[in-house]
Amino acid sequence: MNFPFFIARRYLFSKKSTHAINIISGISVIGVAVATMALVVTLSVFNGFHDLVATFFTSFDPQLKVSPVEGKSVAADDPILTQIRQLPQVEVATECVEDQALAVYNGRQAMVTVKGVDDNFNQLTHINKILIGDGDFCLHAADMDYGILGIRLAELLSTGFSFDYPLQIYAPRREGQFDLTDPSDAFEMENLYSPGVLFNVKQAKYDKNYIITSIAFARRIFDQQGMLSSLELRLKPGSNFEAVKSEIKKYCGDRFVVRDRFEQQDDTFKIMKIEKLIAYIFLTFILMVACFNIIGSLSMLIIDKKEDVVTLRNLGASDKQIVRVFLFEGRMISAIGAVLGIVIGLLLCWAQQRFGLVGLGSSSGSFVINAYPVSVHPEDIILIFITVLVVGFLSVWYPVRYFAKRLLA
Repeated sequence: MNFPFFIARRYLFSKKSTHAINIISGISVIGVAVATMALVVTLSVFNGFHDLVATFFTSFDPQLKVSPVEGKSVAADDPILTQIRQLPQVEVATECVEDQALAVYNGRQAMVTVKGVDDNFNQLTHINKILIGDGDFCLHAADMDYGILGIRLAELLSTGFSFDYPLQIYAPRREGQFDLTDPSDAFEMENLYSPGVLFNVKQAKYDKNYIITSIAFARRIFDQQGMLSSLELRLKPGSNFEAVKSEIKKYCGDRFVVRDRFEQQDDTFKIMKIEKLIAYIFLTFILMVACFNIIGSLSMLIIDKKEDVVTLRNLGASDKQIVRVFLFEGRMISAIGAVLGIVIGLLLCWAQQRFGLVGLGSSSGSFVINAYPVSVHPEDIILIFITVLVVGFLSVWYPVRYFAKRLLA
């Protein structure tokens, strides 16, 4: 066995001549463990919110979205898009035309985003899971076009689940001349009818702004015949997602951009990642403060073991080996605290997942969940363990060498 490690282990677990040293060593382990536990729990809660928000967008956003780099639209029969549709891994491909318009209903009005899609949109996404009302997913019937509103937009316009009157959609004319004495002549106007359902993504970005309708309606009102804003894709089960995405990017070159669900909501998830990073940095500073207890414990241990140092030197131990004894002592305290903190943190996360111990307080019942969500990611646990060891090792390196050299002198 490594000689310095053997002596350090004996020092850590044996009784000291001064009982306070044992107490301070125990406090050092507890301090590191608590800081480690806080890192595990906090990062897991951030992961929980991240995964929860991702499930909301899954019901509305496609797996992959291909859109032009320049301009709002591109020809639907573009050779590159045709080639992408024919990939064997693609199960569902939906053309989409999306733009801004004005919605008017019974004297109320709101700026909206009209999203025109193919009839297979319910196969592309999990839209059926977030529909509420007595109707079904339907975009058109005979010569009528249906519009499915977000629940908060329906509240803003006071439409209810089913319209009593047609919903009027106004969009600016893109071409031709219009009568300056009649401002309404500058707009295209079309009516939408209700299929008896609304969608509820539980995200204001969609629920307050979006109307889903047929692509024929969107092309007509936005004068985009034969065009599309994006091609949205769903892959076959078992497909290698990253490999297919890379292949599609090669086809697209610099003409089209390919985004997965997280990249489609880049702003939202980027903010969450920054918040998680800031929490990690702050808790690491707390961990550094906790490691000062280790320095105090080792300083008292070095003073307590003056006679042992003389004995070790007489037995042939070099000064370097004696310094390593106390370095190992500090590292063992850090390692034990890290393992203990991770175990306790994981147990707390499991209890929160199973029993929802910590609720959302007075806001409980107002959200889609009643308790803080928790999701443990293995890479975070590895990062935390490495962080604790590195911070612990660095915090004891200089003080131990300084005190040990003075003792050896």
